[in-house]
Amino acid sequence: MSLKIDLKAGEKFIVNGAVMVAGKSGASLILQNQATFLRAKDIMQEHEANTPGKRIYFVIMLMYIDPEAHDDYYSKFAGLIDDYLANTSLAEVRRALMGILQQVNMKRFYQALKLCKSLIQFESKLLEVADAGAKGGGNERVAEKEKRR
Repeated sequence: MSLKIDLKAGEKFIVNGAVMVAGKSGASLILQNQATFLRAKDIMQEHEANTPGKRIYFVIMLMYIDPEAHDDYYSKFAGLIDDYLANTSLAEVRRALMGILQQVNMKRFYQALKLCKSLIQFESKLLEVADAGAKGGGNERVAEKEKRR
């Protein structure tokens, strides 16, 4: 099964480890076989990995784009998963982590990255609630709003 990808002019992307840039008028790619593909928006730099979920995302991304070093990255990944599981009792986070672990173990890295993005969004919401509580006065209102979602 092939995959068609439309790219904007100048958009950077990675195919099988090669960094590429779409031309001035953009491009359409059709991947006819299994390939590693990431758009620039899905690429994270190490300094951006500043939450547990982002650190997990970063290591999965490295496993995905550099399969030859998979074993080195996997041990780091497993440690990050274990640490996160040991430090959270939130059922939603634990389910996400187990789903991510399952996808990585099946070498379905792109799917694991998608699950990890959802975890990162959840972390972001939690940090907003914590920040609102630290600033005082809106914690109950923000928590109630999150319950309704």
